[in-house]
Amino acid sequence: MAQEARCVWQARALLGEGPLWSPRQDAVYFVDIRGSRILRHGLSDDSQAGWELDDAACWLVESADGDGFIAGLRSRRVVRLRLEPGQATVAEEIARIEPDMPGNRLNDGKADRDGRLWVGSMDDAEEAPAGSFYRIDGDGSVTRVDQGYTVANGPALSPDGRTIYHTDSAARTVYAFDIGADGSLSGKRVHIRFTEADGYPDGMTCDAAGGLWIAHWDGARVSRFRPDGTLDRVIALPVSRVTSCVFAGPDLDRMFITTAAHGRDEEPLAGALFECDPGVRGLPACGFGPASR
Repeated sequence: MAQEARCVWQARALLGEGPLWSPRQDAVYFVDIRGSRILRHGLSDDSQAGWELDDAACWLVESADGDGFIAGLRSRRVVRLRLEPGQATVAEEIARIEPDMPGNRLNDGKADRDGRLWVGSMDDAEEAPAGSFYRIDGDGSVTRVDQGYTVANGPALSPDGRTIYHTDSAARTVYAFDIGADGSLSGKRVHIRFTEADGYPDGMTCDAAGGLWIAHWDGARVSRFRPDGTLDRVIALPVSRVTSCVFAGPDLDRMFITTAAHGRDEEPLAGALFECDPGVRGLPACGFGPASR
């Protein structure tokens, strides 16, 4: 029987994505890509805050040196972003991705234990396999590591840091790659393939035991898959467009789930932030830059 999640914030995010647990801030941050907002939910006091952006953020990670956040923007720029009460400021541009592809945008990103970023791009119209998968090193250098994605999504890293999972949502397929010591990828293989009844695989994260948690867009749930790719358990949600999930809290034993309201006017809780008890512990988020090594 599926477990259930509870609503903690009716944020009505048009496209809530990219949840990030910040121990420094004792808060979960997430982005509303279509709403051009960054949203913050405080864990200890249930406080809520938001920032409006001219150029929508598609994902956030913390800077390893503690100086703000690193954000991937819709314009395919990767920047250092400082969030102050009522104001979001771009402090530095770190990299530009696909400057010659205005029809693309960034769509999901994570940092690894070596302080590198893993970032996907996609066709903003969600029609052509024009997206790619990139590694951004601490010095801002950009390397394309894979290509041919229509909707690149959900990088997630295994507990030992040797495997990275990446998705083409449009193809309903989650891939696995081996990560070399130099950040090179090899051994691309199909790890999980969704059926039409499953919806589309969206954002995802790994737990400390190696389980892979995947949000089901148009599938109304988050599922945990064992390291061999078999289904282990399901968290049911009262909304259909489930977008991503993150472990949070001092013990990394709480899970927060983002959702999307776009195209779901008939769902009162669409776009809300949810919480559930995952029954396992997660992995700490990594920051971008040398200080995370």
